[in-house]
Amino acid sequence: MADDIEIDTDALQRRMDGAMNALKTEFASLRTGRASASIVEPILVDAYGQMTPINQLGTVNVPEPRMVVINVWDKGMIAKVEKAIRESGIGINPVTDGPLIRLPIPELNEERRRELSKVAGTYAENAKVAIRNVRRDGMDQIKKAKGMSEDDQKMWSEEVQELTDKAIAAVDRALEHKQQEIMQV
Repeated sequence: MADDIEIDTDALQRRMDGAMNALKTEFASLRTGRASASIVEPILVDAYGQMTPINQLGTVNVPEPRMVVINVWDKGMIAKVEKAIRESGIGINPVTDGPLIRLPIPELNEERRRELSKVAGTYAENAKVAIRNVRRDGMDQIKKAKGMSEDDQKMWSEEVQELTDKAIAAVDRALEHKQQEIMQV
């Protein structure tokens, strides 16, 4: 009988949790008020023929509340790191001083807060897309399971949908919390 056919909902849950963890990492880069080394974590630099995180090209420090300093180890990479920061959309203009790249964190005005809120929304939408892709994979597994009764298919489909709904709700809560944090003066 088809009673022994199961869909690995734990694997689906882990993948959805992975999307949520990626979202939290991206949200950490949207620090408001204080400088944080995590603001440059999602920025990738075209270095040595591949995309490399900034923290693998230099030391990232926060010497004061409104300043992030990157000490680039390879002097040939300074221009590439600076360009990647400018093009990243974090809204900070890097200042190069020898091997150091300084990122002065400006006071947030209302317009910049709205921009950051939109960026947070984009990050959340990307996480939702990733979660929906996991849902689609789960539904495909159910459809491809040979010998599964219609009742079992319906039961597994509802379980996958429930996982998806919970993950999407968690993304929405995280986005709402982050937007409140950003808009707080």
